[in-house]
Amino acid sequence: MRAVWYERNGPAEVLCLGEMPDPVPGPGEVRVRIITSGINPSDWKRRQGLTRRLEFPRVIPHQDGAGVIDRVGPGVPASRLGERVWLYQAQIGRPFGTAAEYTVQPAERAIPLPANTSFVAGAGLGVPAMTAHRCVCADGPVAGKTVLVTGGAGAVAHYAIQLAKLYGARVISTVSSDHKAQIALAAGADHTINYRTEDTAQRIMELTGGAGVEHIVEVDFAGNFHVSREVLCSNGVLAVYAAGVAPQPAVPLQFKASNVTLRFVLVYDMPESAKHAAVTDITRLLEAGQLRHHPGPRFPLAAAMQAQQAVEGGAIGKVVLEVAESP
Repeated sequence: MRAVWYERNGPAEVLCLGEMPDPVPGPGEVRVRIITSGINPSDWKRRQGLTRRLEFPRVIPHQDGAGVIDRVGPGVPASRLGERVWLYQAQIGRPFGTAAEYTVQPAERAIPLPANTSFVAGAGLGVPAMTAHRCVCADGPVAGKTVLVTGGAGAVAHYAIQLAKLYGARVISTVSSDHKAQIALAAGADHTINYRTEDTAQRIMELTGGAGVEHIVEVDFAGNFHVSREVLCSNGVLAVYAAGVAPQPAVPLQFKASNVTLRFVLVYDMPESAKHAAVTDITRLLEAGQLRHHPGPRFPLAAAMQAQQAVEGGAIGKVVLEVAESP
């Protein structure tokens, strides 16, 4: 099979394209012919060694992907052959992710992809949609609440806005441009605030009649904390999935409100029950046609280096490798 890999941490130039033996599924595993491989910020950060040093002699990157099961290992029903699936955490605790023509994964990580959902969309569900689900749903219902989703044009934010709206919340989203405001509004945000041109905290308090927000889905914990501490209500939730411009805000970590829940979300370390809940809800919403996707630039497998650089450079929309043609 053709695959992209790296054998040392470093810049995108460490990525190599070549041929490797076709993998064979073991007990409880399936082999997936990859159609699309999704790229997340965590992928290039792992490659650089910022979040994880090299754990295996050779790593095929990328956690997310979508494709078709073409072989099953012992203990997996043959009825799964030919099944369209999406994958999540394909390279956690394993050397070989989805940047290849084939990948072998535990059968439970290969989730049936509804017929109304494209392989391109399927490659963007694992990290973004599951992270968004945890951020929105982990601390109880959001129905009737006001939810602030920062960075509203981002991949996680795109699903967080939709999930919060689907579950009955009012959504305010921060953005940095008119173009990004349109993306957030298209996802379902009720209001957007351009943090470059507006006083974000003041505008949030105006929109909420001085009450503030009950829930925040946060992409830049450090950079936005000066706003979070001002606008979060008592008994509110700050769900953080990215540190942002600095490892942490300046101390003291003090809110104006009391009884605040601060939740740090990393999709790979979520409890299995939380992953199952996310997969179940995402599948239900996909089948009902209730989730919109935000595709971004697409690259062939041979351009994996340029694709990862696009993600590192802040490309808008989900960046995907098109590994094979859709069947």
